[in-house]
Amino acid sequence: MTTPLQIYMDESELDLLDNWARERGWTKSHAVRVAIRALTRSRDEDPLLRACGMIEGLPEDLSGRIDDYLEESFVAEKAASTYRKRRRQR
Repeated sequence: MTTPLQIYMDESELDLLDNWARERGWTKSHAVRVAIRALTRSRDEDPLLRACGMIEGLPEDLSGRIDDYLEESFVAEKAASTYRKRRRQR
């Protein structure tokens, strides 16, 4: 059973909620429920949250520049061909 909840928001907060929900194709109600679950979830419930803070010495701006750091550290090697060229039969 669901229970209605009424909250008061200023225009800027409501605009943020509208945009955030619209980008995901959600209703505002669904967006609020998801945000509440995410904010109240304990680290024990989520293995990714439990891993937070486990690695020391990472850059402070890692979360904002993760793609830049991955690109710097990624070295692609050309994959060896698994197929041999076949001669064309005439």
